Amino acid sequence: MSRRVAVVTGGASGIGLAVAQRLAADGADVAVFDRDGGAAETAAEKISGSGSTALGFTVDVTSRAQIESALDASRTRLGRPTILVNSAGMEGFDPFLSITPERWHQILEVNLTGTFNCCQLALPDMIEAGWGRIVNISSSSTHSGTPYMAHYVAAKSAVNGLTKTLALEYGPSGVTVNAVPPGFIDTPMLRNAEARGYLGDVQKNIEATPVRRMGRPEDIAAACAFLVSDEAGYITGQILGVNGGRNT
Repeated sequence: MSRRVAVVTGGASGIGLAVAQRLAADGADVAVFDRDGGAAETAAEKISGSGSTALGFTVDVTSRAQIESALDASRTRLGRPTILVNSAGMEGFDPFLSITPERWHQILEVNLTGTFNCCQLALPDMIEAGWGRIVNISSSSTHSGTPYMAHYVAAKSAVNGLTKTLALEYGPSGVTVNAVPPGFIDTPMLRNAEARGYLGDVQKNIEATPVRRMGRPEDIAAACAFLVSDEAGYITGQILGVNGGRNT
């Protein structure tokens, strides 16, 4: 991945941070996009301290203006971005009848429209280069549904559909588009849900996982690193579950 530029949204923590660190370690220059600009800069500094090149940007993926500005800066300072990992997301736990139109819109705006925004604005660089990789982080909840998460599951299911459609449209342009739906991954988002009592017995969740452990952000990063590589050039439109065998 030497000399390639990767954009990772939600890259300041959790899965996004692990992906940014892995792609940088593999040789890419990385633009860390995150709504928390200070955290994005801190993550970029940490990556750069390991000998790689990274820059942090304040980006709310629901704002096309912020995405465009950060992509322009990335293009100027790092070069044309040809790798995009959409990891920015927002969970939600609400009984279906309690979901307000405002809450529904908020969850879909971040998880689905944010992914749409980033894909649409990043694709022209990939098309011009004749080479590109997009990986969308969806959710294992799309396989079976999850109570109290109708808005979230609906948004992430749509991300899988968007992935397949973009793969068909842009394969002829040299761009592959795949999705990774993580399983039970130990992230700040998951721990926050656990603290609020939404996950039930964590040990039972682990026991229900064939490999008998929680996933790590690095597990998702490894899958992303493969999908954005040259070796994965014949893989597109796929939903690669990384879930320890819980969803097959």
